[in-house]
Amino acid sequence: MTIADLRALEILDSRGRPTVQVTATLSSGVRASAQVPSGASTGRHEAVELRDGDAERFGGKGVQKAVAHVSGEILEALHGRAAEDQAGLDAAMIALDGTPDKSRLGANAMLGVSCAVARAASRGQGVPLWRYLAGTREPVFPVPMVNMLSGGLHAGGNIEFQDFLAIPHGFPSYARALESMVRLHGVTRDIIAARGFVLTGVADEGGWGPALHSNEEALALLTEAIEKAGYEPGGQISIAIDVASTHFHRDGIYRLATESRSLDSAGMIEQLAGWCDRYPVASIEDGLHEDDWEGWPLLQARLGERVQLVGDDFFTTNPERVRRGIRGKAANAVLVKMNQIGTLTETFAVIDMARQAGWKAVVSARSGETEDSFLADLAVASGAGQIKIGSITRSERLAKYNRLLEIEADSGLAYPTGNTRRVTRAG
Repeated sequence: MTIADLRALEILDSRGRPTVQVTATLSSGVRASAQVPSGASTGRHEAVELRDGDAERFGGKGVQKAVAHVSGEILEALHGRAAEDQAGLDAAMIALDGTPDKSRLGANAMLGVSCAVARAASRGQGVPLWRYLAGTREPVFPVPMVNMLSGGLHAGGNIEFQDFLAIPHGFPSYARALESMVRLHGVTRDIIAARGFVLTGVADEGGWGPALHSNEEALALLTEAIEKAGYEPGGQISIAIDVASTHFHRDGIYRLATESRSLDSAGMIEQLAGWCDRYPVASIEDGLHEDDWEGWPLLQARLGERVQLVGDDFFTTNPERVRRGIRGKAANAVLVKMNQIGTLTETFAVIDMARQAGWKAVVSARSGETEDSFLADLAVASGAGQIKIGSITRSERLAKYNRLLEIEADSGLAYPTGNTRRVTRAG
């Protein structure tokens, strides 16, 4: 099967902002589409989403230039090439773009093509997408990190830390784990209401965004919710924190404005360590600034033996940055977002690199998502063992959760209980 046609369309993501949908048609007549996500909390080292910059359309956020590149230069370069040659197709687009950050053609255009062609090829072969993407890798069913409480750029800065998530690792199946997350989300809402916190709705990824008094209060509230929902904190459900610290870091200082205090890197590390002693925290994402190459190894030395330390803005799914992090013992896990790097081949390269180093990987959605379920198949195919989608209240999130239900029912893959570090509260 070869590529016969590529077409793109400007659509809207879950925040009502433009993004790219690509449809690939193969010589066999098989056709498939893929939609590209977009982030709000973005690292400055990410590949570039090409935006039009026309203030008269979507405040400059339009993607018609990226759309035109798909049916123009990219189609011309890929027409007639074998659809199954994912690495060759992605390499051809990277060479065609010719920039280190994919800013000429746009990572949004390139990723849309990469995913649409892969989906079309899987349909052409008559196999599930996850099976096709896996290739020679061993598929692993992922444990989800489910958003429960939000702050930072996802919830209007009500608190500084961006997300507090639940990890349901102590259940016999994904279906049971997902059921627990629905229950926990409701119990969390009940506690928020009982405490009288101001709550105007859900945040970008579907978690609750109450106006709490402090960042630590989110941990206390979520731990209480786990217990009241009837589950064992740290045994059945642990907590993940997405600090997103770059977004409240100024001039070497982490400024917690809602708490009227500031911390340096050492202070931030000690705060996180204290929380790990008091609460069932199993994973911390972006605990330090995206370019704090001196502080991250100290964080790893302090907590890496008992907590998963994930780089998101720190690594931006970039093989060179991940390689440097591995050499410097700066973390022990990487967050993987396809649109941070721009092609499937590079995405898998980062996951494989992490595995070879003995690191964990978490396949992640973005705050600006679509109802495309591609990410669920990618997480299974990659063998990463973890997925971060958001909460369980919005259709762009549920599309992925529901796809995982289908995969569990059809694949026979086991739900990997106990694959996260279990950390139970002191006392």
